[in-house]
Amino acid sequence: MGSVEHSPAIAQVLTEVGPRLKRLRTENGVTLTALSETTGISKSTLSRLESGQRRPSLELLLPIAQAHQVPLDELVGAPEVGDPRVRLKPKRVNGSTVLPLTRQPGPLQTFKMILPATRSTPEPCTHEGYEWLYVLSGRLRLVLADRDLVLGPGEAAEFETRLPHWFGSTGDGPVEVLSLFGRQGERMHVRAKPRPRDKPGH
Repeated sequence: MGSVEHSPAIAQVLTEVGPRLKRLRTENGVTLTALSETTGISKSTLSRLESGQRRPSLELLLPIAQAHQVPLDELVGAPEVGDPRVRLKPKRVNGSTVLPLTRQPGPLQTFKMILPATRSTPEPCTHEGYEWLYVLSGRLRLVLADRDLVLGPGEAAEFETRLPHWFGSTGDGPVEVLSLFGRQGERMHVRAKPRPRDKPGH
């Protein structure tokens, strides 16, 4: 079969795929060896893809996109035209609805969470990271180490997730919350804390 001639615009997009693949991999701290093990693509092929010596194909880009957990168009750099709306894909996690709002990989990830009224029994946990919460509606109960707080709409809290923590509803109804989470303990630029006098109403 003969080679396919591409328009200058398509050729430019293909040329930019290699540097984009390398940037995404290095930003995520992933080695070629690790990516090779995850995707089943040889290190030499991955290296040639990143350097532009290998033409990207769907068969190569799909497993790489899956490994980085990004949409395929982020690897290709397809221009976004027309509809500027972000297509949110809600997930159900332990009865709560979680909508990832961050489309780009990075140290800070943003989520909107809808916590049901039934999520009212504290089950504290600990893990690496730093979290910032902002209450959009409802009343949020936050148990942090030995503190038990209630936050209303417009109130925020931030804390290291290495401390035993749990948050949910007071039981009066569902709660809508914005969450910014830094996996490696990155602090947020907004610094707002709940008032110490807030106590649960029951």
